[in-house]
Amino acid sequence: MSAAAKPRVLFVTDLAYQARGRRYCDEDIRLSARLREDFDVALCHPLDAAALMDAFDLVLVRNSGPVLNYRAEYDDFRSRCLERGTRVHSPLTGRADMAGKQYLLDLTAAGYPVIPTVDRAEDLGRLPVVPEYVVKPKLGADSIGLRIVPREELARVEYGDDVLVQPLIRFAYEVSFYFVDDAFQYALHAPDPEQRWRLEPYEPTAADLDFARRFIAWNTIEHGIQRVDACRTPEGDLLLVELEDLNPYLSLDLVAETVQDRFVAALKASLHELAATPAHA
Repeated sequence: MSAAAKPRVLFVTDLAYQARGRRYCDEDIRLSARLREDFDVALCHPLDAAALMDAFDLVLVRNSGPVLNYRAEYDDFRSRCLERGTRVHSPLTGRADMAGKQYLLDLTAAGYPVIPTVDRAEDLGRLPVVPEYVVKPKLGADSIGLRIVPREELARVEYGDDVLVQPLIRFAYEVSFYFVDDAFQYALHAPDPEQRWRLEPYEPTAADLDFARRFIAWNTIEHGIQRVDACRTPEGDLLLVELEDLNPYLSLDLVAETVQDRFVAALKASLHELAATPAHA
């Protein structure tokens, strides 16, 4: 790449993916248009990323849909990136959702403020006693495979390498914190627990940001976009629901234009820094 050339970005997105309550395609069309101010950008479907990525300086994974829908192809893409030292934003060494839900077990064991999570029948006693529990796959996304089980039926759950169990938390609301690298950008919350994607701007307290930053620091991603999803308990505490570090939907259309501009500027700066970093095979 010559000094005068723009870095080439392969923007990975599934524009046809149908998500509940959001339009992935609109967000990625607008965001990629803004990035073209600084980069040469090409959009591609996640199934095409492995074949195309060598022609680009870095890969930006955006709203590419649940990996469950193309597991083998994603594993191939991931292994090729790691073998060749491909610059990926976020890097594929993340410890959270991009690696499955094992991190919920790890964070529970380490005493982090997370919804208590177990994966073995003999550990059910570590969970609070509630009427219902959530059973979901470790590699789940978008609530795929999630089911609600009454306490009296927990003994019938088939445990194995694929299953997580959590208490069903009756929370006051959910809130999401959005970061580029380790810098907080904005927060949104869903006042109605029954409507997860009807979001409104949220002004976090210092304690809220300390909570979110604990998980960003834990994940040790140098260049990337992350979304910290939490729920507010009736007692007023925050508990981690999910740490999305692969392709978090950003809900950019719900924040003020000045906030959008700040986010785009932070993303551009992060991509420029990543593009300038030597690739390591």
